[in-house]
Amino acid sequence: MPAVSLHVTGVVQGVGFRPFVYNLAMRHGISGWVKNTSEGVFAHAEGGPDAIGAFVAAIREEAPPMAVIDAVHVTDIAAEGHQGFAIVESESIEGTMTLVSPDIATCADCAAELRDPADRRYGYPFTNCTNCGPRFTIIEDVPYDRPMTTMRDFPLCDECAAEYTDPGDRRFHAQPNACFRCGPRLYLNGGDVDIADAEWDPAVEAVPRPHREVSVERERAAAIIDDAVRLLRKGAIVAVKGLGGFQLACDAANEDAVLRLRERKRRWGKALAVMAPSLEAVREHCVISAEEEALLTAPSAPIVLLRLSDGARVGVACSDSPRRGPSAPADASSVLGTSPACGTAPLTPTLAPSLAPGLRELGVMLPYTPLHHLLLDAFGGPLVMTSGNLSDEPIATGNAEALERLGSIADAFLMHDRDIYSRYDDSVERHTPDVGVEHIRRARGRAPFPLRAPFTSDVDILAAGPEQKNTFCLLTGAHAFVSQHIGDMENAETLASYERTIALYERLFRVRPEVVAYDLHPEYLSTKHALSLGLPAIGVQHHHAHIASVTAEHGVSERVLGVALDGTGYGADGTIWGGEWLAADWAGFDRVAHLRTLPLPGGAAAIRRPARMALGALSECGLLGHPGAAPLRERLAEGEEQTILAMISHGLNTPMTSSMGRLFDAVAALAGVRDDALYEGQAAIELEALADPAARGAYAFGLLEELGGSLQVDSAPVLAAVLDDVAAGVGAPAISMRFHRAVVSAVLGVCTRLAPDLGVRHVALAGGVFMNRLVVRGCVLGLREAGLEPLVHRELPANDGGVSFGQAVVAWARRAEA
Repeated sequence: MPAVSLHVTGVVQGVGFRPFVYNLAMRHGISGWVKNTSEGVFAHAEGGPDAIGAFVAAIREEAPPMAVIDAVHVTDIAAEGHQGFAIVESESIEGTMTLVSPDIATCADCAAELRDPADRRYGYPFTNCTNCGPRFTIIEDVPYDRPMTTMRDFPLCDECAAEYTDPGDRRFHAQPNACFRCGPRLYLNGGDVDIADAEWDPAVEAVPRPHREVSVERERAAAIIDDAVRLLRKGAIVAVKGLGGFQLACDAANEDAVLRLRERKRRWGKALAVMAPSLEAVREHCVISAEEEALLTAPSAPIVLLRLSDGARVGVACSDSPRRGPSAPADASSVLGTSPACGTAPLTPTLAPSLAPGLRELGVMLPYTPLHHLLLDAFGGPLVMTSGNLSDEPIATGNAEALERLGSIADAFLMHDRDIYSRYDDSVERHTPDVGVEHIRRARGRAPFPLRAPFTSDVDILAAGPEQKNTFCLLTGAHAFVSQHIGDMENAETLASYERTIALYERLFRVRPEVVAYDLHPEYLSTKHALSLGLPAIGVQHHHAHIASVTAEHGVSERVLGVALDGTGYGADGTIWGGEWLAADWAGFDRVAHLRTLPLPGGAAAIRRPARMALGALSECGLLGHPGAAPLRERLAEGEEQTILAMISHGLNTPMTSSMGRLFDAVAALAGVRDDALYEGQAAIELEALADPAARGAYAFGLLEELGGSLQVDSAPVLAAVLDDVAAGVGAPAISMRFHRAVVSAVLGVCTRLAPDLGVRHVALAGGVFMNRLVVRGCVLGLREAGLEPLVHRELPANDGGVSFGQAVVAWARRAEA
């Protein structure tokens, strides 16, 4: 009888793969075994030639929905005379690597059981099966078996053990399998539910945990959820322990609760995500396309940016926007940044107006854990569901940590005793017509699934990533593990989280970095970490990394014309770049065009106060005396103009920048949209939200040829035209639209002029400015019409979340050339 050995690689652990192989073997009359190893899944199969052929084909063709097969290696071997087929003990192989599944949203079968009074898991907040549930957040090491997860402290009861060992059950070898009797349980600190052991304290973590009475536990869990819902309906803020950390929840229809959450969390202005109980509930407030519905209901269950329904748009900032820094505004009107000139409309009759101030979009997600389903079912409406942290800090993951760090924010804590091993924020995605799915933040449901590099590296490379929206990347062989979103690297807490996550990835994926890549900015914490490792280090210019990241995603190794537009990036000449056209391949680049440099008075202070940027731009372009500059100058604080102009003239803390993001800030301030930014990019985001597609006309950048042949894209004509419109009383919506058209026209104009001379047909678009729907869609369509092939990210964000992959690619290419 013939026999084969199979080695299956890819995401084949934590997705029900061994049970799948077992049942295939039963179906085809195959004897042998299957096992997990730290190098993938191995199987031994004996049977007739036709049976073996059908068995191997079915592994490729019928794999579980969450499995991703890279390869099935089949080797003919001698038969060993096995009787039957078995799942055998997992094996750890020194120095080998296997992939790990992301966490998976609750499947339809588990959701149905959750709501079925006849099912033993009716109302159980932690139900799961081989097709759904926690994966990456509970794994400490591979192979993926219960002892290697945070579920090891929950011994299976007899019923769960029977499911776990029954090949016909969908919980066959489901590692997080549990029920009311043997699994994790809920706690509510800060409520007044009258049941035993309702509050969590360190003593309840004692192990082993005894098996419990199902009816008593079901009643207990229901009472805790009911009490949490009662608190939410009263306007309380409840910290909810999710898959990868705590979330802060409140009633999305309660304006007072939303404003109180903003004040306590110190999250001013930035939109808050909403979790809705169903698609029907989402449609009450938002327009959903078929593509967006597919994103909302995908196993990754991301936050999806959706257009608000007609009449559901909040007001936006105009000429009287608050002249404040990022400290807490005094009242709701300053949070919204509204003015009589623009007016304020409620978001909808049932949602708080300050959820997404000044925006046309709302970030929405559906419940993705059983606890979320139970909470939203009982509440009956949408809840704010935002990261459980103070702004700029990592999200809390442990119960004791949450009680300490979130005690000043939350009124109550809905917790459980299943530990979280890996911090994991929600992914954010959107769909743009003619562009496709765009990743805004890549985390839960996406990471740690790797990108496939278009080459194979002979050394392991760590790319440390940027300062803002940090991710790191570990490149090993042909796998590029881009981490989940880490956050802005601006404090010790985030740095510590970053270092712990790197260590976890190195352990899980058996990566031992021999080279480190880093951003050129010497003050970035990620750069300092990279240089502290004592490894051979390769500095990579920020915008080169942006372009290499896009082209490597598409497998394009030849030279391209890259357009990198963003807010800040340390330039090769010591200035701050951000409006760049680069002729680039993976190993190097030439700067062939750039936006005119403008002063950034006060550096980061000008980023927080766009009015400073606007004044500096007018000073540089000789436009201070223009009548249209008067409104801006009148809004400045007493003595502010003189101070800023003195800083510029003496070069005091005033770097020069070619940043397109900062030009957006300047135009937003000139148009009266926003003088102060309460979060990074706010002025540009609100300027986009205001744009009126029906407005006629467009501004135009100038184009100058510099010594050496590079081009300068001159913003002075655009700024002068903006001032003309301000002086003529043209509203911000028309100014915004004309400016957006100018930006798109500048990108297209430079690309169509330079591409023939450079002999390129690909144009790679990257950087935070390409998060702007008007800009990215206009550029993609315009480049296609011009006969050029635009390249945009498909798996990574266009913002700095994609930079680390580009750093790794550049480091590999430079080593390969050396």
